[in-house]
Amino acid sequence: MDTGTIKTLTEKGFGFISREGHDKDLFFHMNECADFDSLKEGQTVEFTVEDGPKGPSATGVTVVEAAA
Repeated sequence: MDTGTIKTLTEKGFGFISREGHDKDLFFHMNECADFDSLKEGQTVEFTVEDGPKGPSATGVTVVEAAA
């Protein structure tokens, strides 16, 4: 599993995760997070990277550490 930080969340049900050592943020959809409504920007999350129709995306997103 990879780790990253929630960078952006939208009201449309998706967000982006920033990862150390990667230039591009990773897309994820609310269906890939069991508790999307409680996510906050800045939280550390774990996830698996899979190739989606529009490129890599995060699946199985779970919170590791709450935002400060």
